[in-house]
Amino acid sequence: MSVATERAELSALAPLKPQATGRWRGFVLPVAAIALWSLAASFELVNSALLVAPGKVLATAWEQIETGRLWRALSASLAREATGFMIGTLGGLVLGALLGLSPLFNRLVGPSFNTFKQISLFAWIPLISVWFGLGDVAKVVFLSLAALVPVVVNTCDGIRTTPKALLEVARVYGFTRWQTVTQVVLPSALPAIFTGVYLALVYSWLATIGAEYLLVAGKGIGNTLIEGSEHFRMDLVLFGMVVIGSVGWAMNASARWLERRLARWLGRAA
Repeated sequence: MSVATERAELSALAPLKPQATGRWRGFVLPVAAIALWSLAASFELVNSALLVAPGKVLATAWEQIETGRLWRALSASLAREATGFMIGTLGGLVLGALLGLSPLFNRLVGPSFNTFKQISLFAWIPLISVWFGLGDVAKVVFLSLAALVPVVVNTCDGIRTTPKALLEVARVYGFTRWQTVTQVVLPSALPAIFTGVYLALVYSWLATIGAEYLLVAGKGIGNTLIEGSEHFRMDLVLFGMVVIGSVGWAMNASARWLERRLARWLGRAA
């Protein structure tokens, strides 16, 4: 093998090494945290009633999986999250598009919406519980509100920030209003809209846990935390926290993957 060939192969492999190493850097902090957790529990540096050993949490996880309690709680939470996310996202897309495209609608509704979005999400809990009770309907309404606001804001901003040069080109080519909206404005606003949908997914999952914790009727991962807290079972509380974090990470990874696929598709379409 010639020297030139060896150099070419090394140069081709060089960019892959940092990328492969970078994939594992995100595991450094969790591994270190688990190691410190194990040491603190083994040497009883912390009250064992307050911080149980990782092995106890694993045993609880196996018990929850074997008895099916994990799947029942997780499926209930995910069903509420999906329903609230879809309702809030669809409503947000419609309202955001109307605010961004219609100056008249923006003047009529915009000030009221700007006031509405300043109200803390959890401030709606007393009103929702009175109107809809403590069941799944109340929780879905709460999740829909959590998903609605980021989608409206990002959709409206994305439409309003359409480059004027693109609008001028559409005018020169004689586009109709409908063609301008569908072929110029909406494609230009898609990145902002996707950001709003991504935030709605994150906020609705966080709101799911909050709703289950505050509106305690029914099953869900939030109710698992409540059960562990009421019975002073820190293993159950820590297990619930790990599940919540893992599901959130999976949602984030899926949204980022979809975003990359969408960006490549838009690039090919352009």
